[in-house]
Amino acid sequence: MSTQEIANRLVELCRAGDYTTCYQELYSNDAVSIEPDHTPAPQRAEGMDAIHKKGEAWQSMIEEVHGSSVSDPIVAGDNFACTMVVDWTMKGQGRSQMEEICLYKIADGKIVSEQFIY
Repeated sequence: MSTQEIANRLVELCRAGDYTTCYQELYSNDAVSIEPDHTPAPQRAEGMDAIHKKGEAWQSMIEEVHGSSVSDPIVAGDNFACTMVVDWTMKGQGRSQMEEICLYKIADGKIVSEQFIY
């Protein structure tokens, strides 16, 4: 798959809320995931096992998701970015919206890194 095809597929799956398929289909087993320093979840996860654990940590903090959206991707070479907005209620924190920029790097037809900026 080209970078554009991977980007389009990731956006399609995220819009459907199918994050499991994203990781199974599009990610390298050695992928790296990076969150900002201020996040309550792990800030860096290396490898799919660690990335899945990071996802579980995030899910454990969410009480309810009220809605979400994902922009169309912007592709440049082996990289792409999109924005995501989530309207949710976090446990013990109340309802809020989070907007983030999601950056992805592709190598050998797979996502090898993701970084979230919010």
